[in-house]
Amino acid sequence: LTGVVVIEPQVHRDGRGFFLEAYHRRRYAALGIDQEFVQDNHSRSEKGVLRGLHYQDMSAPMAKLVRCTTGIVLDVAVDLRVGSPTFGKWYGVELTAENCRQLFLPVGFGHGFLALSPQADVEYKCTGYYDKAAEGVIAWNDPQIGIDWPEKRPILSAGDANGMSLADYLRRPAFAFERPA
Repeated sequence: LTGVVVIEPQVHRDGRGFFLEAYHRRRYAALGIDQEFVQDNHSRSEKGVLRGLHYQDMSAPMAKLVRCTTGIVLDVAVDLRVGSPTFGKWYGVELTAENCRQLFLPVGFGHGFLALSPQADVEYKCTGYYDKAAEGVIAWNDPQIGIDWPEKRPILSAGDANGMSLADYLRRPAFAFERPA
C-alpha cells in the first residue's frame, strides 16, 4: 500500500541485551517518513484482544509509527483514501518485541492490531492529537476488506464491536486520495 512502510531497525545485540534507535528523524525522512510527531501512546492487551480499525478524519488527521515492545501482535493497515487505487485493501505484519519491526501508517489509513501473545504492549508515535470528534472505527471483520485475522472471536471494546462497514464509511465525509507529487 503506497505510503505504508515497514521499518527493520538496526538492532545491536550482545550478552547484555540489545540497543536500537526507535526513531531517528533524518533516517526516517530518507524512507519518506518526514513527520512531526506530537503524541506518544502505549497500550497493553491480553491475548485475543483486537483493537481497531481506528482512524481520525481530516478534521484532525493522524499518521502513526507503531511498534510492539512486549509480546507479539498482528498489526494491520487499511487504505481508507477514497479514490486510491488500493482503497479498501489491507496490509498486515507481525510486530514483535524480538523482531523490533515498526510500521508507519500515513494519514488516510485505518489501523488495528490483534494480540497474539499472552500479553502485548504496543507503542506508537502520532502526528496529530487524539480528537474524539474526528475518530472513526471500521468493522474489524468487514467482508469487503477481508482481513485474515488468525482469531475469529477476538475480545473487543464496545466501540470496536460496533465499527461501521466500509460501505457506511463511504456515505460519510472521508479522506480523498491525493497522488504523491
